[in-house]
Amino acid sequence: MAKYSEKASEKVEKAMHEKKEGTLKTGTGKKVTSKKQAVAIGLSEARKEGAKVPKKKS
Repeated sequence: MAKYSEKASEKVEKAMHEKKEGTLKTGTGKKVTSKKQAVAIGLSEARKEGAKVPKKKS
C-alpha cells in the first residue's frame, strides 16, 4: 500500500467516516457510495492543503 503523510491519512479517514454516515457529497452534490471515491476525495483535499501525496494517475 502507498505511504501517505499523517495529514493525508487524517483527511482520508475523515472522508471514509463521512461516507459511512452518508454525509459525504461529490462536487455535484450527489451522495458518495463507493469506498474508492471516498479515498479519492480525501486525497484530493489533502493535496489542496499541501500534504505529501503522490500525484494523480491520469
